[in-house]
Amino acid sequence: MVHDLAKVGPRPSPSIHASAVRVGEQAVLIRGPSGAGKSRLAFELILAGRSGQLPPTILVGDDRVHLDTRDGEVWVRPVESLAGLIEIRGLGIRRCGFIAGARVGLVVDLMAEDAERLPSVGALRTRVNGVMIPRIPVARDCLPFLQVVAAFITTETSCSSNLSANCVEGIGNHIDGTIAPE
Repeated sequence: MVHDLAKVGPRPSPSIHASAVRVGEQAVLIRGPSGAGKSRLAFELILAGRSGQLPPTILVGDDRVHLDTRDGEVWVRPVESLAGLIEIRGLGIRRCGFIAGARVGLVVDLMAEDAERLPSVGALRTRVNGVMIPRIPVARDCLPFLQVVAAFITTETSCSSNLSANCVEGIGNHIDGTIAPE
């Protein structure tokens, strides 16, 4: 599936080093240093969309993308020369169906310095082009695919305002005293 890139929006924004896929109605913007696994995560999410683990998922762009802000939303689109291409480690650059643009609804930062087992509320949001967007900071040794899928299929229930009465530490990760006894 190839869409006309000329219909997506203004051209002048510089490209950034990132990948993006649209999951359902929103894009996941995947950032991180070279070799962090941006392309791999993008492809894993595409496969999860095809298998029904996630809503339908399609590539927006791999390796470099443009970000545009309009009407208080951030939109991502592929760099024209890379549109429809994705790197698959061990196979090289491959063609893949893509969409010409999507609204960014989630940012995934791979190898994030501030990634923690129980992140603060502030770490779970980031400002992109002046717009606050939900964020997943992923540690170097974690599997980002699991965290992203979990973000889509679970709801927040263990925040500081919803602590278990049995949680002595007050960190909110104990659901029930019989499950996680002190």
